[in-house]
Amino acid sequence: MSHCEKTPLAIVRGTIRSGFFDLGYSIEGEGQPVLVIGSAVYYPRVFSENLRRSLKLVFADHRGFAQGSGEENPDYSLQRVLADIDLVREKLGFDKVVILGHSGHGYMALEYAKAYPQHVSHVVMVATGPSHSAAHMAALERHWQEAACPERKERLDADMATLGEAIAAAPDKRFIAFCLKMGARSWFDHSFDASALWADVHVNMPMFDTMWGEVFRDIDIAKGLDKLDVPVFLSLGRFDYLVAPYQTWEAYRPHFRDLTVRVFDKSSHTPQFEESALFHAELLGWLTSRQ
Repeated sequence: MSHCEKTPLAIVRGTIRSGFFDLGYSIEGEGQPVLVIGSAVYYPRVFSENLRRSLKLVFADHRGFAQGSGEENPDYSLQRVLADIDLVREKLGFDKVVILGHSGHGYMALEYAKAYPQHVSHVVMVATGPSHSAAHMAALERHWQEAACPERKERLDADMATLGEAIAAAPDKRFIAFCLKMGARSWFDHSFDASALWADVHVNMPMFDTMWGEVFRDIDIAKGLDKLDVPVFLSLGRFDYLVAPYQTWEAYRPHFRDLTVRVFDKSSHTPQFEESALFHAELLGWLTSRQ
């Protein structure tokens, strides 16, 4: 190996049993541990190799992405999800972690920090709106109508016309089909095809129906923030048309003890992928400043 080549980073994969579910995990990189909540298949694909050389990224499934379950009525409550996150942390031997959640997983990260503050050093929320309430969704729709360019709207209309067909072909993967067809709202480059990112990702639809359709609709993130003495980094994409626009966070700022907001100019819903070098620099700079 020449002196210019970088040594490949080791990857440790496995599963942790929680009830009837096998929660997959993938530990990649070196440095301060960052527990990334979501899919241990999808999320490693959207974080850069360089970030792994500065941080130990621990990608972990929640029940919405986990294999298994023979239960008649699986527990998909937020409290159960938070307990699973803590189970993963404990089984992998981390006393304190940076907890990171993207999109709806940002709520999980924040609520985990409220419930288990002794095990969290920092919270990172990426592309998360204040909630999925009717009011915030109305703000999102106004933002879309007023700010999106005609080409984006045309692309969305074309993709939405085939959504029903895609769902009918694979009803158990309707969440993935929806995400792919919402590309015009999800990516700075609205022609980007995210299919490869979703390849081989397992989805438990009842979990998403409950969590995204009910829990995140009704969530009040301000509750308990007065007791949360952990710094929070909120990264948002200027062209994100999937969640409420970043201005809707204004009412919540006073509730945080230590909140840093960073809006990425050339990103939509996934700045860690769309502007990976800048995201890397901003996140590491913030972590260093909050040690």
